[in-house]
Amino acid sequence: MQFGIFTVGDVTTDPTTGRTPTEHERIKATVEIALKAEEVGLDVFATGEHHNPPFVPSSPTTLLGYVAARTERLILSTATTLITTNDPVKIAEDFATLQHLADGRVDLMLGRGNTGPVYPWFGKDIRQGIPLAIENYALLHQLWREDVVDWQGRFRTPLQSFTATPRPLDGVPPFVWHGSIRSPEIAEQAAYYGDGFFANNIFWPADHFQRLIELYRERFAHYGHGTPEQAIVGLGGQVFMRRNSQDAVREFRPYFDNAPVYGHGPSLEEFTEQTPLTVGSPQEVIDRTLTFRETFGDYQRQLFLMDHAGLPLKTVLEQLDILGEEVVPVLRREFSAGRPPEVPDGPTHAALVAAAQEPAPTR
Repeated sequence: MQFGIFTVGDVTTDPTTGRTPTEHERIKATVEIALKAEEVGLDVFATGEHHNPPFVPSSPTTLLGYVAARTERLILSTATTLITTNDPVKIAEDFATLQHLADGRVDLMLGRGNTGPVYPWFGKDIRQGIPLAIENYALLHQLWREDVVDWQGRFRTPLQSFTATPRPLDGVPPFVWHGSIRSPEIAEQAAYYGDGFFANNIFWPADHFQRLIELYRERFAHYGHGTPEQAIVGLGGQVFMRRNSQDAVREFRPYFDNAPVYGHGPSLEEFTEQTPLTVGSPQEVIDRTLTFRETFGDYQRQLFLMDHAGLPLKTVLEQLDILGEEVVPVLRREFSAGRPPEVPDGPTHAALVAAAQEPAPTR
């Protein structure tokens, strides 16, 4: 099982000091956070993609390429690559290039995003969000697997005898997760291709994501990729920790109460009860995270959101120390206990290459 963090790259005022970081500071801080993730023994760092203030990660592969040059083990991913507004040809080329630079330590999560104004900025219609996601990924999937592509669809100019360069490293495309907050069509898409499904369960109740994951698992088996238990599932989560749970709540409350991302809606107590947000001691985070397996079954990747809402860099790095030293080692041990042997591990480039080299089954 893989553990890591993801960032949405928000530039938010610290409510305890009134200071807002500059874009430059936020981008540099994101790099420090990624390096810290490797230092404390995490497996994955993922960045979102946003093209509107107050967010800075508009160019994920640029950021991840820089991080790749300064890390050795960390899997570099996205917490959303906008399959609807990005050209599939450019996605194919950018991520194949990143794959080569990082020696295979790359995968990506495709999604539609949750910012409506982005669509017209890139010449797209939000009302076509689902059809765009379906058609654009069909093309991306083909571009990575066929050296010469002929293509005609609804949403882009045709391709004739086109080759995306560079070709994927070792002839194996990066692993793809399909991320969704609300759309069963995306769960179906992930199942159809035998790709991973990532339920970013940070704002909605668990039973909502339980239904999406169950649909994905059932359809994964329906399309002949394996049993429902062999489907590849990832989960999001949010945590804030201090040694004493009361200290954690007291310190995090002003960030929760003032952060635009939480919408100034439910109280901190209501939000932690209704969603996976956990604010407390390391043991409380361990206990809460372990319940995810009871709800969703064995899964492959757990990512935590830890650097949002205006939290200063120093605090985020302290959180990562606690996560790496006290929480993840216990979670690794506990999630491994009783894990059925047929449940696959988290995806890696080496495993994908090995699988591609296996002889096809004979009938």
